[in-house]
Amino acid sequence: MSTATDFVRANTRLASVPFLPELVLHQAEEPIELWERTEAGGAEQPPPFWAFAWAGGQALARHVLDDPELVAGRAVLDLATGSGLVAVAAARAGGRPVTANDIDPLSLAAAEANAAANGVRVELVEGDLLAGGYDEAAVVLAGDVFYSREMAGRVLPFLRRAAARGALVLVGDPGRAYLPTDGMVRRATYDVPVSEALESVPVRRTSVWHVLNC
Repeated sequence: MSTATDFVRANTRLASVPFLPELVLHQAEEPIELWERTEAGGAEQPPPFWAFAWAGGQALARHVLDDPELVAGRAVLDLATGSGLVAVAAARAGGRPVTANDIDPLSLAAAEANAAANGVRVELVEGDLLAGGYDEAAVVLAGDVFYSREMAGRVLPFLRRAAARGALVLVGDPGRAYLPTDGMVRRATYDVPVSEALESVPVRRTSVWHVLNC
């Protein structure tokens, strides 16, 4: 983890999150440059999703911080955690324990560094949980996971299974093309500042959805 942490720190700077000024995050200053550098490393290296505060994660984190009773005292899973922003917010809101999951070791290094920077603790689980499930979580949070058809096809059954066993399942999404809203209820909508270099716009209208047991 130390090598991964060094890479995270070397390629980001610690800064506040525009929509969540109470939190700080290791973020890439030159997002396109880091993205290109990561792609140059070969197909085995996932894109650096961990270096950015994505709209869905910001909205979900804001929602949890504004309504801490959603997670307080409950076991929380932040699926495909990326930077760990949502996990950090859940821990700040009183979630216990909070688990950050991702397939990318750099993501987990970023999540650990971001948790430390915000004075909270998160547990780290590396690997693909989508096939086997994760029954330990009473709350499942997923920000910006419907970015591709393949990912949507895998993550939706996981979320549905979690809701069916009684977990509270919340999704943050800025209207990505593959978001399936059937069986979901919109809880809140926010105008979230984003990186124009990544999103082509300075603000994304972003919703938090409750995945129902159906």
